[in-house]
Amino acid sequence: MVTVDRARVMAFRVAALGLAERVDRRPADLPVLDLGVQEYMPGSQRVALAARTSADLDDDRLITVWAARGAPHLHRRADLAALVKQLWPVGDADATARIKSGQIPEGMRLGVAAFSATAAAFREVVTDSMPRDVVSTEVSKRVPRELTYYCRSCGAQHIAGNVWQHSGLAGGVQVESRGRDATLGPIPDAPPQPRANEGIADLITTYLRLLGPATPAELGKYLGSTTAEMKRVWPATGLAEVKVEGRRAWLPESSVDDLAEAAPAEGVRLLPGMDPLLQARDRDLLIPDRAQQKEVWRILGNPGVLLLDGEILGVWRAKAAGRKRVDLTVTSFVPLPAARRKQIEAEAAEVARGRDVPEATVTFT
Repeated sequence: MVTVDRARVMAFRVAALGLAERVDRRPADLPVLDLGVQEYMPGSQRVALAARTSADLDDDRLITVWAARGAPHLHRRADLAALVKQLWPVGDADATARIKSGQIPEGMRLGVAAFSATAAAFREVVTDSMPRDVVSTEVSKRVPRELTYYCRSCGAQHIAGNVWQHSGLAGGVQVESRGRDATLGPIPDAPPQPRANEGIADLITTYLRLLGPATPAELGKYLGSTTAEMKRVWPATGLAEVKVEGRRAWLPESSVDDLAEAAPAEGVRLLPGMDPLLQARDRDLLIPDRAQQKEVWRILGNPGVLLLDGEILGVWRAKAAGRKRVDLTVTSFVPLPAARRKQIEAEAAEVARGRDVPEATVTFT
């Protein structure tokens, strides 16, 4: 059994997620797209890509869909046929855990049937680009009433958010835009609605290959499910047990040598909130200091993070200055010598590129 410390795991993840070296590859060719890149704030997906590649960030092979946890993620179009079956609940208990909502206690008990009904409603309603609120109204009319709740502010029954977004990919829906004028549209040549989960073992392996070593508990949190359900479908072969700081975890057998040989990356990256590196659920490993954790993962409005030589050592926030500039405020957890500040200022240009503006400024606090 391989035994490693947290520094080795961080080095492994940084490399696996494409953050050790910025390459010149189109976004869809980056390994991180095997897991997907979550959109947290407008433009955050592009900032995450800019941290990994110097190539043009536009790539028509990518599409934004509601994926893991029902959150909007950038994925390869070519991967959707497999992904939709991998993300389908593995059973009623899994579906109930993913729906978890105090608004619809009876609806939670419907299990997989809730996903099936909602996905079918999406396919009936979304035949063209449509405002999100119109889609919500029409889908709400077509699902079992137990999946809806009364919204006092608009005086209508609405489908609960968890089941709605968890079912979007199976319903053949893409996220075209977000915010006040949010729109949804049909996925061109969408894969058929699943009848059962297929390929959960492949999804688990992908998670472990990029965010491992990890456990069923962490995968359950990543998917919005439970430890018990993930233990039930945990692959019986192909995984190696690893000890991380004395704790048992698992990694694909094919990744063990990469873990054992991983070396800390050098340099600076400015990653957006909810970057794939931050999707791992063992937060004590990512950032051992609890006070620093609270700065990174907030109740509302997570900042971006400052990655220095492969360690998360600060946070940053951005403010648009018209269409020509973005102003960054960087708060480091460690002292920053002048040479390091210059590196951060240079890296800020990549944030500007991701946000499609020509210039970035940096203020240190």
